[in-house]
Amino acid sequence: MEIITTHKNTDFDGLASVFAARILFPEALPVLPESLNSDVRRFLSIHKDHFPFYRVKDLPPEEVTRLVIVDTASWARIEGKDRFIGRGNPEIVVIDHHPVQGDIRSNRLICRPAGAAVSLVLEEILKQRPAQLSVIQATLFISGIYEDTGNLTFPSTSAHDARTAAMLLDQGADLNLVRDLLRSPYNPAQKEILSAMLQNEHRFSENGFEVSICRLSVEGHTPGLSMVVDLYHEVNGADATFGIFEELRKEQCIIIGRSSPNTLDIGAIMQKMGGGGHPHAGSALVKSADGESVERRISRLIGEGKRLSVQISDLMSFPVTTVAPATSMREAALLLREKGCTGLPVEENGKVVGIISRRDFQKARKAKQLKSPVAAFMSSKVIHIGPDWTVSQAVRLLVKHDIGRLPVIRNDRLIGIITRSDAMRYYYDLMPE
Repeated sequence: MEIITTHKNTDFDGLASVFAARILFPEALPVLPESLNSDVRRFLSIHKDHFPFYRVKDLPPEEVTRLVIVDTASWARIEGKDRFIGRGNPEIVVIDHHPVQGDIRSNRLICRPAGAAVSLVLEEILKQRPAQLSVIQATLFISGIYEDTGNLTFPSTSAHDARTAAMLLDQGADLNLVRDLLRSPYNPAQKEILSAMLQNEHRFSENGFEVSICRLSVEGHTPGLSMVVDLYHEVNGADATFGIFEELRKEQCIIIGRSSPNTLDIGAIMQKMGGGGHPHAGSALVKSADGESVERRISRLIGEGKRLSVQISDLMSFPVTTVAPATSMREAALLLREKGCTGLPVEENGKVVGIISRRDFQKARKAKQLKSPVAAFMSSKVIHIGPDWTVSQAVRLLVKHDIGRLPVIRNDRLIGIITRSDAMRYYYDLMPE
């Protein structure tokens, strides 16, 4: 007997990967866990005739000879491990796109960078034969891609995801149905949880990031928590967001995390909590734990966590050309032209006391005061950052204050400078090798 299965709390990428893998392994039985994403459950209730599946408890009592696992490489996320491998030594095939390495030892591993696992499965199919999919299949498969890539906008999205989505559109994928599948309305319970999260968040800075954590008690099975955390993260504006949902009766906590681009690796943090995910989204189930201890552990892991962006110290220019407050505007203008920059920090007794910019020189030229000291025209309100800040944090300051450069300060000493141009080179991958 051959089996295809996926992770607990199955999402559309997991579901799509299972039924796409069945094209590769037509003799395999699709097996889904009891816990399904609420949108997936709704989809299957309508499409069960098109996508029939088994539960672990309903499997025939035969030995499993081949086990195909999609969209995860971690045993902790698989329901029915003992049933699958406890009666023999099956061939194990893993198809996964998560960058965090799992603990499943497979005979065959297909794991490449991609926004969605179903993209990898379809790539394997196309190596063997041209795609011949039904409209319903194409719609399910593209739903998996769109869900896991944020409609092809998440940083993990690859060109292959986009090409696969285009192929599925050629096969008749219905985007009207996709929109309905992925945008189900929030029910009253979800709205109540979101409201409670917004009122009870714990916000703090850790490892240079703004973090929002909210602990809530929930009773029984509460579907759609990931959707709530998605919206909560969009609304609160933090770099990273964690929802800790404590089920008191079961003495366990559901953790769902989200992060913005170039911030924290949520998947790596969740793996250490016994779960998994992507760099910007992940979840874990922690048993025999209370919410307070889980929050403390998350805070500690954030402090130790893997950054997804370079620090300002990696990007800044140094040493920095500076001028003294008594320097004439004419001298400063010549220095500016010589160095090819658009602004200079003004330094006195080892401390930055101002910033002089090209706009200030234009003012001095109009007023015919180029002989005046820099101190007369400089901006004395110095907006600065630290070397361990991220580029996204620097950009926020540049935009908020409409300035072109930020001195980098450590222990009240100027150690570097970052400009708008530096940030743009980083974002558009134009940094020199």
